[in-house]
Amino acid sequence: MSILRETITGIRTTFILWLLTALIYPFLLILIGQFIFPYQANGSLITNAQGNIIGSALIGQNFTSDRASLALRDRYFLSRPSTTNYSTGDDAKPTGVSGASNLAPSNTDLTKRVQETITQLKQQGIEPTADLVYTSGSSLDPHITPEAAKAQIQRVAKARGLDTNQVEFLVNKNTEGRFLSIFGEPGVNVLTLNLALDNLNRS
Repeated sequence: MSILRETITGIRTTFILWLLTALIYPFLLILIGQFIFPYQANGSLITNAQGNIIGSALIGQNFTSDRASLALRDRYFLSRPSTTNYSTGDDAKPTGVSGASNLAPSNTDLTKRVQETITQLKQQGIEPTADLVYTSGSSLDPHITPEAAKAQIQRVAKARGLDTNQVEFLVNKNTEGRFLSIFGEPGVNVLTLNLALDNLNRS
């Protein structure tokens, strides 16, 4: 009789724990997220002036002009290099897959890629910084350092016919400080910065 009672108690305990951890707790977090932090809970999505979703503030991406000329590539600030090309699928939309190359510093492929990146940056008149040369651990980092952004101000300002002070103001405006003023380092969100540049040109 005691074995049956213990079995029933075990089944009841398992069911209650499943109810709490698999249903009540997750749905409670969903409700809290949707009502208190809806922007973050839904992917920190960013829209353009037309209301179309163009990306997430949490995931990096490549930037190109909607104009045909390759000479207009300098209109945008460059993101960090990505080993996954920012997870672009066959449909040219980000798939969200992350991952580093896992190449050792002594690997010749890595050395060649770094040297090519440095050469490309210098050809565009950009003084290479560490984050413009090396990929992040996830290869999806949406931020660059303020130093990396400032190294591109003159190039972008010239390509868009803007005063460098205007571009520098946008860089400062899109620079995010340390979390709780303690953790991490300041970073510039490249997506919001490039979107602000496009909106400035339209105004």
